[in-house]
Amino acid sequence: MTNQTPASSQAPKLLHVSAVSKQYQEGEIATQVLSDVELSVAPGEQLAIVGSSGSGKSTLLHLMGTLDTPSAGKILLDGEDIHSVSAKRQAQIRNQDLGFIYQFHHLLPEFSALENVAMPAFIQGANKAETLQRATELLERVGLSHRLEHTPAQLSGGERQRVAIARALINRPKLVLADEPTGNLDASRGDEVYALIRELSQQFGTAFVVVTHDYKLAAKMDRQLTMKDGKLHSEEVDSQETGTQGVSHQQEAAQ
Repeated sequence: MTNQTPASSQAPKLLHVSAVSKQYQEGEIATQVLSDVELSVAPGEQLAIVGSSGSGKSTLLHLMGTLDTPSAGKILLDGEDIHSVSAKRQAQIRNQDLGFIYQFHHLLPEFSALENVAMPAFIQGANKAETLQRATELLERVGLSHRLEHTPAQLSGGERQRVAIARALINRPKLVLADEPTGNLDASRGDEVYALIRELSQQFGTAFVVVTHDYKLAAKMDRQLTMKDGKLHSEEVDSQETGTQGVSHQQEAAQ
């Protein structure tokens, strides 16, 4: 993976993480998960964060998505401190400005693939016909034009993940936060997902922060950072680590 330096401080910032730390307290035992994390993401930028399990990368993703609260520091989205606003405002931010792709898809079991993709836009009050058309187009882009009316129980694990990816893009968010977006996909479908990420980034200025073990995907992003012991580093990922974990991940995805 090519070593890349952090985004220039002179570039416009969509997301700015400033001195963020996270500590979990269980009785008298304190566990430090993140320590003074600094990170900026520009509009339309594609950033990959790689690291071993337990390094803190998913925790950082949850903080950026207002799904958890930092113990210290600030996270600004378009200049707004997303952890100092009301719960109602946070919900608006999650629906309108953020898209989420989880490691586990979290689809609504009673709704079709088409309805699941359209749901965030319906919640926003968007026009039904236009929303369904956009949802259909997104499902076509992820290879599921023949699965529009299928419920999650009728889909494979990889198909459910692709529905979740389309759902994250329906409101054309400013920033998509993705936790292992290609984890259940084969190499061909993974390439298609990256092509969709690239297109949305270029067409709508959507930024992506992707937490992944897929080093092939990470290498294609604009910038790569490594999470180690709760801190972000810009050094190149060890080649032996990349080869071993990358092959292992691809093998798991193919099974």
